Amino acid sequence: MHGGDDVLVTLVAPVSARAEAQDIPLSIVYEDRHLIVVDKPAGLVVHPAPGHPDQTLVNALLAHCQDLSGVGGELRPGIVHRLDKDTSGVMVASKDDATHHALAAQFLAKVARRQYLAVVAPAPKTDRATYATLYGRHPVHRKKFSSKVERGKSAITHTEVEERFGDLAALVRCRLETGRTHQIRVHLSDAGHAIVGDPLYGRRLRGSPLAELASQLGRQALHAAVLELDHPQRGERMTFEAPVPADLAELLAALRTL
Repeated sequence: MHGGDDVLVTLVAPVSARAEAQDIPLSIVYEDRHLIVVDKPAGLVVHPAPGHPDQTLVNALLAHCQDLSGVGGELRPGIVHRLDKDTSGVMVASKDDATHHALAAQFLAKVARRQYLAVVAPAPKTDRATYATLYGRHPVHRKKFSSKVERGKSAITHTEVEERFGDLAALVRCRLETGRTHQIRVHLSDAGHAIVGDPLYGRRLRGSPLAELASQLGRQALHAAVLELDHPQRGERMTFEAPVPADLAELLAALRTL
């Protein structure tokens, strides 16, 4: 560029800092005036973010609910915890600030408990395992996390094999004690049996009978199956479950024929 050159500047249209209500179907597991529990489908982003300005769970909740708590901010109203875009399953959102704070405290104190189902490959050698590690950003790939770090936060995942498909793969139930970003995906991958279809932490399946099945699934085989918590207002212990979705059921059925 030199003095006297013309400069053309294209201004990008401003993006609203507030999530808008959008009529997106919801699968509601439970609802009252304090909270709502939904079965989130794979492919649905939880809240607006760069690259996903709308068509999220938050937009759907705003259209369905009269109000959501404001604790999460303009783009994350009501959101107490999250699931990855391509993870399906049960989630809770808060409708008022008192409920939001109470639920957040339950997650922090491990009163709220979560169980996930994952299809992993190859099958673990033992039926039960506990991964208690440090956890932080991957030292090389900054978009990834790792349990193999010298410094980081604590992360604990308990796993139990529910069904084996020979040595090829297994259906594993995962119980979280902590809720780090990508925690289950990282712990299973670092242990040598990554979740089938995981684009970030998965293994190459070229030449494996799983390759075509993973391609057909089109996402990581991870499902939030159970959520337990105390109702923030009534104190009642509540358990919510989301059945295995059709795509994972088809994967399991195919594995049983191999």
